[in-house]
Amino acid sequence: QVKLVESGGGLAQAGGSLRLSCEASGRAAVDYFLGWFRQAPGKEREFVATIGRNDEIMYTDSVKGRFTVSQNNAKNTMSLQMNSLKYEDSAIYYCISTALRTYGRCQSRAQCDYWGQGTQVTVSS
Repeated sequence: QVKLVESGGGLAQAGGSLRLSCEASGRAAVDYFLGWFRQAPGKEREFVATIGRNDEIMYTDSVKGRFTVSQNNAKNTMSLQMNSLKYEDSAIYYCISTALRTYGRCQSRAQCDYWGQGTQVTVSS
C-alpha cells in the first residue's frame, strides 16, 4: 500500500509562484511513477505531470515552461514548482503514484494506482 501526502497549496496572484510537495511512503515497486493531477470545479481530473524512477518527465502542454516537477534522490518526495501562475491553474492538485503497467490509463483516464487527498491551489486574477 502506498500513502501519498500533499502539502504546499494556497493562494497566489496571477503571475506568482507556488510549490507543492508530495511525500510517498510504502512504495514497493521499482517501476512506479509519481505525478500530479488537478481538478477544477465542474471539470474532470486533468493530468499535469509525472516523473519516473529514472527522472523521465512528462507535462501536459498547458504547463510546459511554467511548471517543474522534481524528486529527491530517495524517490520518496516529489515537488511541483509552479511559476507564472494563471487563473486557470486554480484547482485541487492531487499527488498520484502508478506503476509502469498502469501508466497509460493513468495519464489518459485518471485511473492511477494511488491518490493523495489533494491540496487546493487558488490563483487570483
